[in-house]
Amino acid sequence: MKKQELIHLHGLLAEVRKQCEYWDNEMDLAMYEELGVKPTSIHKSKTDHKAAVFKLTAGITDSMDEATTEPLAPTAD
Repeated sequence: MKKQELIHLHGLLAEVRKQCEYWDNEMDLAMYEELGVKPTSIHKSKTDHKAAVFKLTAGITDSMDEATTEPLAPTAD
């Protein structure tokens, strides 16, 4: 994957993150934040963006996994 494509993917994942946060999903993104690489950090290396994509993806999917394993509230029939 080219650097430009990784940056684009990084930006898309950042939008997914915003949507998850809007839905009030708690996400542990400390490892992602520690990298200090944002989608707008075009001066960072391809390797840096690749690491950020993996960390961000892991944080999002872990959050979604936790949300789907929680018991659902009973519905009124």
